[in-house]
Amino acid sequence: MTAGGGTATTDAVAVVVSAVRDGIMQGRFAPGQRLPEADLVALYDASRGAVRAALAQLENEGIVERERNRGARVRPISLQEAVEITEARAVVEGLCAAKAAVKATPDDHRKLRELGVELAATVENSDVVAYSQVNQQIHRAIRDLSGHETAGRMLDRLRTQSVRYHYTVALLPGRPSVGLQEHLEVIETVCAGDPVVAEQRMRAHLLSVVDALHQLDANLHQW
Repeated sequence: MTAGGGTATTDAVAVVVSAVRDGIMQGRFAPGQRLPEADLVALYDASRGAVRAALAQLENEGIVERERNRGARVRPISLQEAVEITEARAVVEGLCAAKAAVKATPDDHRKLRELGVELAATVENSDVVAYSQVNQQIHRAIRDLSGHETAGRMLDRLRTQSVRYHYTVALLPGRPSVGLQEHLEVIETVCAGDPVVAEQRMRAHLLSVVDALHQLDANLHQW
């Protein structure tokens, strides 16, 4: 890809969309932050056409918003919207866990359990940033193992929108230890090849996150 004008190819647009999503997930782009086209062109060595098409797609997904004469910015979401997103994720990721339980191979089981060990180390070290990163890796691994492309596209949108709140939830006292146990249960049910229980455990985990979001809301209202 080269900077400047020109026709945007589907692949070029997809690269920019993925890069902006990753930037939001990893905290490089904050809620409300401006996303000037020229900056994205330079940052991703993309054409202006690819950047514009990518921003239009991200706007359709509710991840960015564009204003006349002001350009695009990362769309902030409310805590209530984060709750609704997590409730939706519980259903979709439950499906992914069920599919993964059927499809995962012994090598996949090994890799999932290794992620579980990594997550335990982040809790032991009280490393919230690393905890959030490995947490995301576990969810992404189960999603990928499911092979469910439609669910994957939905989760790209949902997870990106609510990522800031889930990092904040991880700061609640004791929450990483609770999350660790829930993730280990999900991993073991997937590895056991039990789709019904795997779906139940994943749903239960994300509904537990919903409870934590409500706790976060209660804490905010105490100030």
